[in-house]
Amino acid sequence: MRVSKSFIPTLKEIPNDAVIQSHILMIRAGLVRQVSAGIYSWLPLGYKVIRKIMDIIREEMNAIGGQEFHFPALNPKEIWEQTGRVEAFGDILFHIKNRDYVLAPTHEEIVAYHAKGSIASYKDLPQIWYQIQTKFRNEPRPRSGVIRGRQFIMKDAYTLDRDEAGLDVGYALHDKAYRAIFDRCGLKYFVVGASSGAMGGSKSEEFMVKSDAGEDNVAYCEKCGYASNAEVAQSVAVSAKHHAESKAVYEISTPNVHTIDELCAFLKIDEHETAKSRIYIHDGKPVLVLMLGNDEVNETKLGNVLGGNVRPAHPEELKEISGADAGSIGPIDFSHRIIADNLLKDGNNLYSGANKNDYHIGGIDLKRDCPNCKYFDLRTAENGEKCISCGSTLDVFKAIELGHIFKLGTKYSEALGVLYLDEHGKEHPIVMGSYGIGVERIFACFLEQNYDEKGIIWKEPLSPFDIHLIGLNMKNATVSEACERIYIDLIADGYEVLFDDRIDASAGFKFNDADLLGMPVQVIIGEKNLKDGNIELKNRRTGEKRIVKLVQLLDELQKPI
Repeated sequence: MRVSKSFIPTLKEIPNDAVIQSHILMIRAGLVRQVSAGIYSWLPLGYKVIRKIMDIIREEMNAIGGQEFHFPALNPKEIWEQTGRVEAFGDILFHIKNRDYVLAPTHEEIVAYHAKGSIASYKDLPQIWYQIQTKFRNEPRPRSGVIRGRQFIMKDAYTLDRDEAGLDVGYALHDKAYRAIFDRCGLKYFVVGASSGAMGGSKSEEFMVKSDAGEDNVAYCEKCGYASNAEVAQSVAVSAKHHAESKAVYEISTPNVHTIDELCAFLKIDEHETAKSRIYIHDGKPVLVLMLGNDEVNETKLGNVLGGNVRPAHPEELKEISGADAGSIGPIDFSHRIIADNLLKDGNNLYSGANKNDYHIGGIDLKRDCPNCKYFDLRTAENGEKCISCGSTLDVFKAIELGHIFKLGTKYSEALGVLYLDEHGKEHPIVMGSYGIGVERIFACFLEQNYDEKGIIWKEPLSPFDIHLIGLNMKNATVSEACERIYIDLIADGYEVLFDDRIDASAGFKFNDADLLGMPVQVIIGEKNLKDGNIELKNRRTGEKRIVKLVQLLDELQKPI
């Protein structure tokens, strides 16, 4: 491809709205352009890479028996209502105004719809269906370029089986295929246990890339390999003390004390003697959640425990529910449901709010004073705590999710009546699995791992071109003719070539563009070297250069540079 006839709008300056490296590089290298917040156009060079990623995905999905579909992005809302996911997705689900349709962020419902009309017998199972499709999510704060957008390209796959044993096989096939896809794309990744969220189901794993640009927090133990999304991660932490004798509860005046740190300073106590109170609304009813000290409520864990719809109580609701504002709420005489984190179990002589502004209560024995309180793992694991598996130190860091695999079970088949007959003529719901990959996230994560101060550093098989052919002073007939011959020879030999044939661009400008675009090998043709029958080769990754004979170019390209 000739640069002079191509649309590759490179930029020297860093765009103001780009913060993470992959976004900066995509804009500067002319790979994408933003149309609106969270909505991007893929330009020719960028879309070339997208197609290469999709080809790799197709090859590996086909290798495990996948059959490619193309489902509609526009879905009847009534199908989503049958599975309860209109409410589960909430505001991030795009609705078509004055119409009973939604723009699909995923396609479990449509897969189940087609299975219901087509699969009647156990003889029709198992099935692996997949698609590479544009999806939509009404992200309130789209960020990080294409990593978190409102419109995105996703590969989603679905297994249909007769039982859990069949699902295990399909799940393992996808795990293997995903590893092959990410390996072929040249990514450094790891796998973590995760929450299924609005997808539902049981076993769930995420394929992640460590990155400061990540939207997820991951807990990882280097010693034993324990890895989990912070949404579900567990750790060993200090629990509340249990004293031999419990005091009677007593009220304490605590003017202008609203936080755990302020309470500890005021009473000269340790935070592990306190129980922080948070109120949530679960299916319209208040629930008091107690946490030890400064521990944060993990809202994913809380949602998994409670089920249904869960949200934090609004500030204006707190006083009506408890009698106090935030910072003065506690479990004593709280008239609604109470649950607590496991670290508070058997704790006594604790301090918490008094449900009266500017007052707290001491001497709380949760077993005695809150006998109906239930205990669960509700906390967020913190960096430096002990691994739940081996006791070593946990590292908690940010990561980008590349892919996510779920065991859905019969959630969707039961809701939509997707049944099959076994060999005895008995009906059963089809057992489903769901498997997603963010196509654009593969692109972004590759850039996050492969760049330097000059620009992108591509490697096969994702590189848009194998070779960047640079003609210096194309007004010179000798240079121009040599470039044309080399361009034709390289293409004939099977190379994908980006030929910078611009006449008016300076050598410095061409070199900067070549380093920014980052093709693996640069072939540089200049008048000085040509006089001696030579050309220059440059390895973009290492920066190493060498002078080679023009007539030996094709042989030299076979050697490591």
